[in-house]
Amino acid sequence: MTGNAKRQILDGALDLLRTEGGGAITLATAAKQVGLTKPGLMYHFPTKEALMLGVVDHVAARWEELLLDRLGQPLETASPHQRIRAYVEVALTAQFDRADFAIYSDALYREALTAAWVRRFEGWLDLPDDLPAAARGKLTAARLLADGYWMAAATDVFPALAQDRAQVMTVAEQLLKDETAS
Repeated sequence: MTGNAKRQILDGALDLLRTEGGGAITLATAAKQVGLTKPGLMYHFPTKEALMLGVVDHVAARWEELLLDRLGQPLETASPHQRIRAYVEVALTAQFDRADFAIYSDALYREALTAAWVRRFEGWLDLPDDLPAAARGKLTAARLLADGYWMAAATDVFPALAQDRAQVMTVAEQLLKDETAS
Protein backbone atom coordinates (compact mmCIF):
# COMPACT_ATOMS: atom_id res chain seq x y z
CA MET A 1 0.00 0.00 0.00
CA THR A 2 1.12 3.51 -0.74
CA GLY A 3 0.98 6.67 1.35
CA ASN A 4 -2.77 6.56 0.87
CA ALA A 5 -3.01 3.37 2.94
CA LYS A 6 -5.10 4.95 5.69
CA ARG A 7 -7.54 6.41 3.17
CA GLN A 8 -7.82 3.05 1.39
CA ILE A 9 -8.53 1.32 4.70
CA LEU A 10 -11.17 3.90 5.63
CA ASP A 11 -12.81 3.68 2.20
CA GLY A 12 -12.78 -0.11 2.51
CA ALA A 13 -14.43 0.07 5.93
CA LEU A 14 -17.14 2.31 4.44
CA ASP A 15 -17.64 -0.22 1.64
CA LEU A 16 -18.19 -2.87 4.32
CA LEU A 17 -20.83 -0.65 5.91
CA ARG A 18 -22.56 -0.28 2.56
CA THR A 19 -22.71 -4.00 1.91
CA GLU A 20 -22.98 -5.63 5.31
CA GLY A 21 -23.89 -3.07 7.96
CA GLY A 22 -21.94 -1.71 10.90
CA GLY A 23 -21.62 -4.97 12.81
CA ALA A 24 -19.48 -6.42 10.01
CA ILE A 25 -16.52 -4.12 10.61
CA THR A 26 -13.76 -5.82 12.50
CA LEU A 27 -10.04 -5.38 12.09
CA ALA A 28 -9.92 -8.69 10.24
CA THR A 29 -12.78 -7.88 7.83
CA ALA A 30 -11.44 -4.38 7.18
CA ALA A 31 -7.98 -5.80 6.47
CA LYS A 32 -9.39 -8.43 4.12
CA GLN A 33 -11.47 -5.79 2.32
CA VAL A 34 -8.35 -3.87 1.28
CA GLY A 35 -5.98 -6.81 0.84
CA LEU A 36 -3.96 -6.43 4.02
CA THR A 37 -3.18 -8.78 6.84
CA LYS A 38 -4.71 -7.92 10.19
CA PRO A 39 -1.26 -6.91 11.56
CA GLY A 40 -0.77 -4.76 8.45
CA LEU A 41 -4.00 -2.91 9.16
CA MET A 42 -3.14 -2.65 12.85
CA TYR A 43 -0.02 -0.71 11.91
CA HIS A 44 -2.40 2.13 10.95
CA PHE A 45 -5.30 1.39 13.31
CA PRO A 46 -4.21 -0.64 16.34
CA THR A 47 -7.74 -1.20 17.69
CA LYS A 48 -11.28 -1.42 16.36
CA GLU A 49 -12.09 1.81 18.19
CA ALA A 50 -9.17 3.54 16.46
CA LEU A 51 -10.49 2.28 13.12
CA MET A 52 -14.03 3.45 13.90
CA LEU A 53 -12.76 6.86 15.03
CA GLY A 54 -10.85 7.07 11.78
CA VAL A 55 -13.98 6.20 9.81
CA VAL A 56 -16.05 8.83 11.66
CA ASP A 57 -13.38 11.44 11.01
CA HIS A 58 -13.18 10.37 7.36
CA VAL A 59 -16.94 10.74 6.85
CA ALA A 60 -17.10 13.97 8.86
CA ALA A 61 -14.23 15.41 6.81
CA ARG A 62 -16.20 14.69 3.63
CA TRP A 63 -19.21 16.50 5.12
CA GLU A 64 -17.02 19.39 6.18
CA GLU A 65 -15.51 19.70 2.70
CA LEU A 66 -19.00 19.79 1.17
CA LEU A 67 -20.12 22.35 3.75
CA LEU A 68 -17.13 24.63 3.15
CA ASP A 69 -17.61 24.40 -0.62
CA ARG A 70 -21.27 25.36 -0.19
CA LEU A 71 -20.48 28.13 2.30
CA GLY A 72 -17.86 29.70 0.03
CA GLN A 73 -16.01 31.42 2.86
CA PRO A 74 -14.17 30.44 6.05
CA LEU A 75 -16.46 29.04 8.73
CA GLU A 76 -15.23 31.62 11.26
CA THR A 77 -16.50 34.51 9.12
CA ALA A 78 -19.97 33.10 8.47
CA SER A 79 -23.12 34.16 10.27
CA PRO A 80 -25.37 31.56 11.93
CA HIS A 81 -27.79 31.88 9.00
CA GLN A 82 -25.02 31.27 6.46
CA ARG A 83 -23.70 28.23 8.36
CA ILE A 84 -27.12 26.63 8.80
CA ARG A 85 -28.04 27.42 5.18
CA ALA A 86 -24.90 25.60 3.98
CA TYR A 87 -25.72 22.64 6.23
CA VAL A 88 -29.32 22.48 5.00
CA GLU A 89 -28.32 22.75 1.34
CA VAL A 90 -25.73 19.99 1.66
CA ALA A 91 -28.10 17.69 3.53
CA LEU A 92 -30.82 18.25 0.92
CA THR A 93 -28.65 17.97 -2.19
CA ALA A 94 -25.56 15.81 -1.62
CA GLN A 95 -25.58 12.07 -2.21
CA PHE A 96 -25.29 10.03 0.97
CA ASP A 97 -25.87 6.37 1.59
CA ARG A 98 -26.32 3.82 4.33
CA ALA A 99 -22.60 3.87 5.17
CA ASP A 100 -22.88 7.55 6.13
CA PHE A 101 -25.89 6.79 8.28
CA ALA A 102 -24.41 3.64 9.82
CA ILE A 103 -21.31 5.45 10.99
CA TYR A 104 -23.40 8.37 12.26
CA SER A 105 -25.83 6.14 14.17
CA ASP A 106 -23.01 4.01 15.60
CA ALA A 107 -21.87 7.16 17.39
CA LEU A 108 -24.99 6.99 19.54
CA TYR A 109 -23.57 3.97 21.31
CA ARG A 110 -19.96 5.07 21.68
CA GLU A 111 -19.01 8.22 23.52
CA ALA A 112 -15.71 8.67 21.67
CA LEU A 113 -17.46 8.50 18.29
CA THR A 114 -20.09 11.00 19.39
CA ALA A 115 -17.33 13.34 20.55
CA ALA A 116 -15.73 13.12 17.09
CA TRP A 117 -18.99 14.19 15.41
CA VAL A 118 -19.53 17.01 17.91
CA ARG A 119 -15.96 18.26 17.45
CA ARG A 120 -16.43 18.46 13.66
CA PHE A 121 -19.94 19.96 13.59
CA GLU A 122 -20.38 22.17 16.64
CA GLY A 123 -18.98 25.16 14.76
CA TRP A 124 -21.57 24.63 12.06
CA LEU A 125 -24.61 24.01 14.22
CA ASP A 126 -24.13 25.94 17.47
CA LEU A 127 -26.24 29.07 17.62
CA PRO A 128 -25.22 32.11 19.66
CA ASP A 129 -27.12 32.68 22.90
CA ASP A 130 -27.98 36.24 21.90
CA LEU A 131 -29.76 35.19 18.70
CA PRO A 132 -33.45 36.18 18.92
CA ALA A 133 -35.73 33.28 19.88
CA ALA A 134 -37.69 33.41 16.60
CA ALA A 135 -34.49 33.22 14.53
CA ARG A 136 -33.14 30.37 16.71
CA GLY A 137 -36.38 28.48 16.26
CA LYS A 138 -36.39 28.88 12.48
CA LEU A 139 -32.74 27.92 12.09
CA THR A 140 -33.21 24.90 14.35
CA ALA A 141 -36.34 23.85 12.44
CA ALA A 142 -34.50 24.16 9.11
CA ARG A 143 -31.62 22.05 10.43
CA LEU A 144 -33.96 19.40 11.80
CA LEU A 145 -35.86 19.34 8.49
CA ALA A 146 -32.54 18.74 6.71
CA ASP A 147 -31.52 16.07 9.23
CA GLY A 148 -34.79 14.21 8.66
CA TYR A 149 -34.48 14.43 4.89
CA TRP A 150 -30.87 13.23 5.05
CA MET A 151 -31.74 10.32 7.34
CA ALA A 152 -34.59 9.17 5.07
CA ALA A 153 -32.36 9.45 1.98
CA ALA A 154 -29.31 7.80 3.58
CA THR A 155 -31.27 4.86 5.00
CA ASP A 156 -33.71 4.58 2.10
CA VAL A 157 -36.48 4.24 4.69
CA PHE A 158 -39.44 6.34 3.55
CA PRO A 159 -37.29 8.70 1.48
CA ALA A 160 -38.90 11.80 0.00
CA LEU A 161 -39.81 11.51 -3.65
CA ALA A 162 -37.33 13.17 -5.99
CA GLN A 163 -40.01 15.55 -7.28
CA ASP A 164 -40.67 16.72 -3.69
CA ARG A 165 -37.09 17.78 -3.02
CA ALA A 166 -37.61 21.24 -4.54
CA GLN A 167 -40.65 21.86 -2.33
CA VAL A 168 -38.74 20.71 0.74
CA MET A 169 -35.99 23.16 -0.17
CA THR A 170 -38.62 25.90 -0.59
CA VAL A 171 -39.89 25.26 2.94
CA ALA A 172 -36.32 25.29 4.23
CA GLU A 173 -35.68 28.58 2.39
CA GLN A 174 -38.66 30.14 4.15
CA LEU A 175 -37.23 29.06 7.49
CA LEU A 176 -33.77 30.33 6.54
CA LYS A 177 -34.82 33.87 5.68
CA ASP A 178 -32.58 36.22 7.63
CA GLU A 179 -34.73 39.22 8.45
CA THR A 180 -31.71 40.98 9.96
CA ALA A 181 -29.64 40.82 6.73
CA SER A 182 -31.63 43.45 4.80
